[in-house]
Amino acid sequence: MIPIPLLDNPAWSALTTVQAGFALGTPRVKRYAPGILPFVGFAPDGGPMELDPFITADESFYVIGELPPLPPHWTLELELPCAQLLAPDDLRGLPSGTEIVVELGEADKEEMFRLITRVQPGYYHPDTRQLGDYFGIRKDGILVAMAGERMRMTGYSELSAVCTLPEYTGRGYAQQLMAHLCRRQAAAGITSFLHVAKVNQRALRLYEHLGFRYRRDIAFRRVRKEDAARRPAHRLR
Repeated sequence: MIPIPLLDNPAWSALTTVQAGFALGTPRVKRYAPGILPFVGFAPDGGPMELDPFITADESFYVIGELPPLPPHWTLELELPCAQLLAPDDLRGLPSGTEIVVELGEADKEEMFRLITRVQPGYYHPDTRQLGDYFGIRKDGILVAMAGERMRMTGYSELSAVCTLPEYTGRGYAQQLMAHLCRRQAAAGITSFLHVAKVNQRALRLYEHLGFRYRRDIAFRRVRKEDAARRPAHRLR
């Protein structure tokens, strides 16, 4: 494993550095503001009960990396094993741009959300785009591919929302957008990284082909806080 402690606990690292302005919580536990991103983070000495007042009843959210002991009213719904990858050392191997890449903003908010929800639902909220810069490719006025920055921390930026409409796949659009972001981040002295589900072998092979370097396995776990009023009586204290 390439030793980068910030990336072992990425949500916490982001919420306590570059993206502290999006954080709610305490000095030891934090979450992204509702509507921005459904991720939470814990300091090594922080625990879920300290974060509980900042999570609404029946809300689902993600814990990335080590999972602390959960309170009885927090339910683990899903565990997604992922690989964490770093951008290539040499970006010259990334594809050159052949398409017009446009920067996406407030006017594109709803179209961005529709695109990624169709392709990769659950990890992107309508205002996630506020976390970084997002770029896209349009065909006949339609947003057919996009990619951007999600968790950002000192010296590192996560590539995310990399998606293409199914009818436009196979044309290299996602690769060009990723190359655009990697080069842009490298010029600013920032290292790009990303997460990909281990079951998505096609994507893993593509990233390997592009020169991305494996760093470590890391899990995304979806947790839900139950509504205490609807919990069975025998579980109430």
